[in-house]
Amino acid sequence: MLLFANTLEFKIKLTNMNNLIIDAAKDKIFFIIIADNKSYTSEFSNNRENFDKLAILVVKFLENHHLNIKNLSNIFVNQGPGKFSGIRASLATAKALSFINKIDLYGFNSNQVIDRNYAEIIDLFNKGVLIKNLIKPHY
Repeated sequence: MLLFANTLEFKIKLTNMNNLIIDAAKDKIFFIIIADNKSYTSEFSNNRENFDKLAILVVKFLENHHLNIKNLSNIFVNQGPGKFSGIRASLATAKALSFINKIDLYGFNSNQVIDRNYAEIIDLFNKGVLIKNLIKPHY
């Protein structure tokens, strides 16, 4: 079982891709960057105040790890099931960032993440299970 603190690093086999994972379907909002075979995480309270500034939180999170939105290859967002407001805010933010910056967007569901092991999402991506730009929220 992997436990995530504010910032945690672990090795992942990946080839020169910078991936952002956004998960706001549960009690916390999780941001995960998987880049250069390392992973960095951060979590925030899942509340309205943070929904209103979700894009700002994403940009600051990336800056804290010396990345820019333009450096991202993929964005993965949890499409549920889970909390309606969190899913709606994270989907809207991910879609906007993806569209404006021409970044590939992938959706995953809550059942594909076990014990907060978000490396599974990258494995599903590498196996071709996740479908690009097909987002169907499950509230």
